[in-house]
Parts: sequence; C-alpha cells; structure tokens
Amino acid sequence: MSTTQGARPHRVRLWRWRRNPLRRRSDLVEAWLMLATFVLALLIGVFAGVAAAVVVDGSIEDRREHTRPVPAVLVEDAAHALPASVAEDGDGGVWAKVRWTAPDGTSRTGRAEVEAGAKAGAAVTVWNDPEGRLASAPPEGADARFQIVMSGLTVSVAAGGLVVLGGWIVRSRLQWRRLADWEAEWQRVEPSWRKRMTG
Repeated sequence: MSTTQGARPHRVRLWRWRRNPLRRRSDLVEAWLMLATFVLALLIGVFAGVAAAVVVDGSIEDRREHTRPVPAVLVEDAAHALPASVAEDGDGGVWAKVRWTAPDGTSRTGRAEVEAGAKAGAAVTVWNDPEGRLASAPPEGADARFQIVMSGLTVSVAAGGLVVLGGWIVRSRLQWRRLADWEAEWQRVEPSWRKRMTG
C-alpha cells in the first residue's frame, strides 16, 4: 500500500480475523490464543477473587464465633512497659501486661493492646479463644469489609495475571516457531533466488 510522504500508514484492525492472502494459519492461531487468554484471565480472575473473598469472610466469621471479649485488669502502667515489649500502632495503642480469668476459673496473665496512657489497675477488655488464651479481636465493620475486598482483588489480579503470563509464554513459543519456519523456508528459496538475481 503506497502512502504520500508525511502521511501515516493505515492500520488494519483485527486483520488476523479477516480473510486475506497474507494471513497465515499461525496468525489465526495466535488470534484465537489471545482471545482465549483474555476470556480465561477474566473468568478465572473473577472466580478466584470471589472464592478468596468468601474464604476470608468465613475466616472472619469463624474468629467471631470462637473468640469472646473478656474483662481484664492492667498489671503495669502502659507508659512504663519495656521498649522491647511495646509496639505502637496507628491508634497509639501499646502492648502491656494484663490479668484475666480463663473459662476454667484460673487467673492468667499476658500482654494485650491497651491505651498508651492507661495506669496499672485499670479495667480493660481483652479477647480470648475457647481455651482462654489471648487472641486478637476479629475485625468489624469497615475493617472487615476492607480485608474481604482487598483479598478478593489481590487473588483476582494474581490469578488473571498467571493466565496472561501463560498465554504470553505460549504466544512467544509460537513466534519462535514461526521464525524458525521462516528461516527454513529462506534456506530453501535463497539459492534459486540468488541465481535469478545473478544470472
């Protein structure tokens, strides 16, 4: 196709799907491969994302069923806790020593998150598992929804990305095979072509 100087060449869209003398069988195979990769990436990504969200939602619900809030007493001033045992988070909480009563009636101590300015003897609330051990509080409301949505999105993108990567690898192999076929064909044609050019 000829073009005037300075004019941009016309790009034919979806040329692999149209009948034309320049389209090879490998071009059509590549077109189907690209379409299948896109559809599979979309379907598998959505399915994996939804499945991951359901699993995380179930895990959070299980934590809600198997943990319970328990009243406890702060054993030490939060401000006087050792630096190695204090971990501040975004809410300004620290880890300090507390005492609570387990379901079997025994008194237990451990470190739980409390307000940074809390004093020894202050009443606090901790979470216990069925055995009376300290457990983290299950996320609620916006925090729970955020964890569910983010886990679904992360798994969805990862699963879809793996499918796209697989399709790209197969496409690369097809391209390498095409180049090898071109090389072999040129080896057959080149001698006769050279004779015509030099004859």
